[in-house]
Amino acid sequence: MVTDAFGESGPAEAGRGQRVLDLLDKAIQAQSPLVRKNIARARQRNPEATPAQMIRSLERMYVSALTGTGAAVGGAAAAPGVGTGVALALSAGETLSSLELSVLFALSIAEVHEVPIDEIERRRTIVMGIMLGGTGSATIAKVAERTGQHWGRQVVAKVPVETLRQINRILGRNFVTKYGTKQGIIVLGRVAPFGIGAVIGGGANAAMAALNVRAARRAFGPPPTS
Repeated sequence: MVTDAFGESGPAEAGRGQRVLDLLDKAIQAQSPLVRKNIARARQRNPEATPAQMIRSLERMYVSALTGTGAAVGGAAAAPGVGTGVALALSAGETLSSLELSVLFALSIAEVHEVPIDEIERRRTIVMGIMLGGTGSATIAKVAERTGQHWGRQVVAKVPVETLRQINRILGRNFVTKYGTKQGIIVLGRVAPFGIGAVIGGGANAAMAALNVRAARRAFGPPPTS
């Protein structure tokens, strides 16, 4: 399933790389049906919220959830009496949770901006483009042969699916390298002594969430007026 979307993997990528891409697809499949519920949660306190206010609420919800998850798992994994195997298992589970939160955030922002997310290739481009930051946006612009700001609206919503497949093959390789390495560092950090692990887990996730929020703002630009 993932191999078709991201291109054939070389021998060096077949193990860890394929597992990362499988996690990505699993997260997209799980979170896509929850996008409108997530937006409804963002509107609960203010049913008359403008798109700009909803986006700010979605951003706060995402940063808070990701930071809290990292801190909670970091503290539990580093608690006295927890073996290294259990600690690593807890951190591995949190890796999927943080990926799911990031997928839900990216797709929710796209929905508010009225960017189509019905097709799997468009969802993959949105998620990886945001999580890869500047590298992702540069790759998308180059392959799509389009210049200008806000690739989320200019590219994802308009280019043919076949072009998106080409983009996703390149993004997939970059995603494996960056996301796999980043999560590996965070996982090891969470196994630090009790207390330190919670700080590392929460701080690392907070930093990653902030980067993804900024990337989403650059990807889609100003919110719609209505």
